[in-house]
Amino acid sequence: MGNNGLDIKLKGDKVIEQIPSIKDKALRINLNENIYGTFAEIGAGQETVRHFFRSGGSSGTIAKAMSAYDKDFSDAIYGIEGDGRYVTESRLKKMLTHEVDLIEKRLDREKHPNKMFFSYANTVATIDFAKQFKGHGWVGIKYQIEPDEEYNEIILHIRFKETDARLQQETLGILGVNLIYGAFYKYNDPKKLLRYLYDHLDKDQLEIDTINFSGPRFANVDNRLMSLQLVKNGMTDAVMFGPDGKNILPAAVLYKKNILALRGSFRPVTKVNMDMYEKSLEMFVEENKVEKDNTFVIFEITLSNLRSEGEIDERDFMDRAELLCSLGQTVMISNFQEYYKVVEYFSSYTKARMGLVMGVNNLVDIFDEKYYRHLSGGILEAFGKLFYRDLKVYLYPMEENGDIITSQNLKVHPRMKELYKFFAYNGKVVDVPVYDPENLKIFSREVLRMISTGIPGWERMLPKGTAELIKQHKLFGYDPNRVLEEA
Repeated sequence: MGNNGLDIKLKGDKVIEQIPSIKDKALRINLNENIYGTFAEIGAGQETVRHFFRSGGSSGTIAKAMSAYDKDFSDAIYGIEGDGRYVTESRLKKMLTHEVDLIEKRLDREKHPNKMFFSYANTVATIDFAKQFKGHGWVGIKYQIEPDEEYNEIILHIRFKETDARLQQETLGILGVNLIYGAFYKYNDPKKLLRYLYDHLDKDQLEIDTINFSGPRFANVDNRLMSLQLVKNGMTDAVMFGPDGKNILPAAVLYKKNILALRGSFRPVTKVNMDMYEKSLEMFVEENKVEKDNTFVIFEITLSNLRSEGEIDERDFMDRAELLCSLGQTVMISNFQEYYKVVEYFSSYTKARMGLVMGVNNLVDIFDEKYYRHLSGGILEAFGKLFYRDLKVYLYPMEENGDIITSQNLKVHPRMKELYKFFAYNGKVVDVPVYDPENLKIFSREVLRMISTGIPGWERMLPKGTAELIKQHKLFGYDPNRVLEEA
């Protein structure tokens, strides 16, 4: 229904949830005499605070509403950014911190002993006149749940999908109300809070590709799990987090970079995964048009891989993430089953040379036509999208019946043979020539079976330090009391 109606979620004929209207959400906040704070909105009008003014009773909620549109005014209030940009996470954080500090400074706690202060802020760029850039922004809230409590923070990055500035403004206003309402009334269930951000919104209006929770109320929230929810809920196609476990904005780290990506289950990450990465990276940085200092490496796990056992096992996901982060890697969770889609995704951020690292089995799979039946141009369309870019595949060998399989002797379907030869001949597929033959005997699924059933010897198949982590944190079903005789 409309923004002021009541949305109802059904399961069959049964009502499972009634969603308050945007007006009702704003009114409930306004009527809570203890919620009090400021709105600072830059880039799309004062769209969020407008809902609070219109719903009634706003004088008990709004201490101040402002928009510092002029850059000199903005810099005078919030300081100058090192990179000179305004639609950034650091700008949003400065806005939130500055406004909270002002509340604390200007409002006497003795006079307002029960007030839970908050600051809501956004800094966004809506669609440009040429309609080339659809626009994006940072949105956040810094707030208290108890008057004497430290502040919590929820910060997210959005991408607009609509092609009209006025519609984007309205979308931002609805999102802002959902965020403030969720922050105060759904904070004890961040997964639900995340889903409720789309109340009265559609996925084709807005993409949320980064979110971070922090503060005392979110001390036990792992933002990597929240990242996973974004992809799982269809809010975005891909999310990333760094070695420190914090979510990072893909656009910020991939822009104009040379990208080397390694896809796998990493369940767990093994010596063969790390050897593939290290040897391919050595080859990649030797390429023309590749600068070592401008190269970004990504370990990618697809959602379909996480779902291989049915429903997504969050503990299993966290186990994989824990090990990859401990090895200093950046992890990407994506909804891209086909390789050409991940290449298209990277290409939206960079035109620089890219590399994909894969084993022989993966490459043979790529030449299976069944994956491309949904495309009007079939496999030729997919390969055009995959190899038209400045891309190389670094192929790690495989051992089969005592033979070493490389790009020279792998077998694809007879119909695909000439197509494969075309790409191999044109240097799009290159072998990793230096490798440890012992690594070819390592398979993640076998290592996983050994860990979970207590068969000894799996430790030597993993990178240095990871076996200790698995034992220490009991990852992948490891049980120190379950040790079998070696099979």
